[in-house]
Formats: sequence, C-alpha cells, structure tokens
Amino acid sequence: MSVITPELLARFDVPGPRYTSYPTADRFVEAFGEADYVQALQQRQSGTLGKQPPLSLYVHIPFCESLCYYCACNKIITKHKERAAEYLRYLRKEVELHTRHLGRGQAVSQLHLGGGTPTFMSDEELRQLMALLHEHFKFVPGGEYSVEVDPRTVDENRLAVLAELGFNRLSFGVQDFDLEVQKAVHRIQPAEQVFALVEASRRLCFESVNVDLIYGLPLQTPESFDRTLAQVNRLRPDRIALYAYAHLPERFKPQRRIHAEDLPAGAAKVAMLSRSLDALTDAGYVYIGMDHFALPDDALAVAKRQGRLHRNFQGYSTQADCDLIALGVSSIGRIGSTYSQNAKTMEEYVDLLDQGHLPVVRGLALTRDDLIRRSVIMALMCQGHLQYEAINLAWLVDFKTLFAQELTQLEAMQAQGLVQLSESGIQVTAMGWFIVRGVAMVFDRYVQADRNRSRFSKII
Repeated sequence: MSVITPELLARFDVPGPRYTSYPTADRFVEAFGEADYVQALQQRQSGTLGKQPPLSLYVHIPFCESLCYYCACNKIITKHKERAAEYLRYLRKEVELHTRHLGRGQAVSQLHLGGGTPTFMSDEELRQLMALLHEHFKFVPGGEYSVEVDPRTVDENRLAVLAELGFNRLSFGVQDFDLEVQKAVHRIQPAEQVFALVEASRRLCFESVNVDLIYGLPLQTPESFDRTLAQVNRLRPDRIALYAYAHLPERFKPQRRIHAEDLPAGAAKVAMLSRSLDALTDAGYVYIGMDHFALPDDALAVAKRQGRLHRNFQGYSTQADCDLIALGVSSIGRIGSTYSQNAKTMEEYVDLLDQGHLPVVRGLALTRDDLIRRSVIMALMCQGHLQYEAINLAWLVDFKTLFAQELTQLEAMQAQGLVQLSESGIQVTAMGWFIVRGVAMVFDRYVQADRNRSRFSKII
C-alpha cells in the first residue's frame, strides 16, 4: 500500500500550476514579442548566455480528424489531409527564420512532436518534416526523440516508418479502456488495438513506450478505472502518465459536450487516484512525480534515482536544462531567461510568417526574483529536496531571510508530514512527493498574490 491517504488527497484537491515552467504561461505578456525573442536567439548564438547546451525542439501539429470531448489542447478538427502539406510549408518558413539567427547545425538532443495528432500527417509528410529538421539542426546520438501517437491513426507499418525516421520513444493516448467512457468522450479505440501496437513497438525496438491515462472522465467509477489499470498493467508500458481531467467548459469549448452530471464526484475521483497509486506501485512502477510513473529500468526512473531529473514544457525529462525551440501554431519555447509563445490561431500564425516575421506574439523576460524562485521550485519538483547553501552560492542571497515567509508556511506542511525542515535545507517526504505541486506553490510569488486559481487544473 502507498503512504498516501484519500484524506490527504482530498485536503489538497485545489487548483495549482503544473510547473512545466516558472513563471507559468498564464503570466506571459504581449509586451514581449518577436524583437525580444530574436534578441534571445542572438544572445544564444553569440555566446553571451554562456555555454550552448544542445537544444530541445518541440513541433506542434494541430490537426485531428475527430474531436475528443475532454481535450484542452490547441487543435484543428478536419478531415482535409491536404492542410498538412500547407502547414509543412509554413513550418519550413519558421525553421529558416530561426536558422537566420542561430545558424545551421545547432546540436539537438531532444525532439517532441505533439498535437493535435502528429500522425495526422502521412508517412511522406513526416519524412519531409524530419528532413527539414535534419537539414537545419544536428541531432546528437543518444538523444530523446519522441512522438505522440493516436492509436486509431497507425498500424505496425506506420510505426516502422517512425522508427526509420529516428524516433525512439512513442506516447500512445489511451485515456481509458472502458467502452462506455470512450463513447462519452467520443474516442473509441479497442484495447486489442492498443495491445497490438505496443507489441509491435517492442518488435521495432523503440526504447520507451508511454501510455496516457485520464481519471475523472464522465461515467468513470473507481471500479471501472480499476479494470483499466489492470489492463494497463498487463500491457506493461515503460512509462505511464496519469492525468486528472480538468472540467473547464467555459475555457475549452469541446468540454461543453460533456454532461457535468456524468462526471465522478470529488470523493470518487480521489479514490481513483489513491487506488491508481497503489495499483501501479504494486505492479512495480516507480512513482516519478506528479502524474508520471516508469518501470525501474526506464531512463526516467534511472534519472530520478541519480538526481538527474529535469522538467520542461513536456513534463519530466532526463535531458539537461535545454533551451527549447518551439515550432508551429501556439507552441511555447524557452531561450535563456525568456519564454515565448507563437500565435494561437492558424490565421495569425500564417499571416506573420507570410510577412517574414517569427510568429511570436507573447512571452516573458524573467526577473532575477523569477529566476531564483524557478531554481527553488524546480529543485523541489525534480529532486524533492533543496539545500539552502546551493541557492545562496548560486544567487548570492540568504535563503532563510529571503524566504522567511515561505518557510513559515512550510512549518504547517511539516506538521502534516509532507516536508522536513532542517538547518541546511528542505526535504519533501515520501508522502509529500504525491502533492509536490502544493509544496512548490508556497514559493510561487504570483499564486500567493493571486488567490483566484481557477485558471489552473486541480493538483489531483
């Protein structure tokens, strides 16, 4: 049994950031635009940001053939496959504009194709996309090259093409194996189909296969989700991402098709998470943090054991703190001490590129306070502990003085058994690791100043 209790989970059933960045994307401003982004690229190229670690690339493919009602991603629902070819032309323009400022041949150690549905593209279009990226960047051996896959859009032959193109990691969107739940969210995919694809992935020697699950969907019950978990444990993917469904129909139009009365009550949702934690850890999965699990020999579990875990806009990662070039509509990137986001609509994205502009429409230049707090939050989120001296030396501050108010707040968490405070640092306990977002929130100046957190999903 896990150290977590339903009572503890219920206590922290509050909205909070996922901390794929700090400050979080809701703090981006339109005052940060293309000129600021170009300056950051040029600083990287000139070396004024210090050494140049390998880049991470994210490419957003927004197209989906059908609508999943739970979805909160930026996507375009269409059956017109020719739209992918047009999109590729604009991705080329965007890549070439980056090369103008960075030069060709920048080393890349991480690539992620997300969406939408990247496998909306044909095999030939995926070949063209990868040829474009290889033409402008240098992919280093041993990197992480991953792609999100809708099981309904691929077969073993298509997976073989992905392997041929250099992808070594796959992420299958499963969400739930229960047919009634699948009908309620408009995403029907038989379990047999997913099992066959994961089996094929192993034959093709992909290094890691991830499966996404969502709890809190309409018509789910703790008992029905137990059955899905049992099937997933038989499937035995290398990694599992277990997300809580956030019902925000006022923000995400597709969710208006979900009937609120069909959603599981708060207590049932807490039970699903508690039972999931037990089921997955009993099956031998290592709890990486937040919503990530991995088998003990997976690179993510190894990185956690060795204290090498990192966090970026795609979640937990084994890659060092990379600058991230984000390509495509709505993509979010990071260069040095800046964050940037591309235009969210296809019309604006295309228009800016037609004018010869990088399509950055908002972002943020981090302040010194932001950078200090980011280092604190990421240490807690990734390593689960923090030494005051490390922050003092890195930033020439006195941690206990600077964060006196935050340490007082943590005393209450210490009394609850979630953290241990010592003269030298902060240690998140085994129980506290399950709600580490709540610990990190203590150091989030923006969240502490803004008690209206409805913009965020709940911690559980």
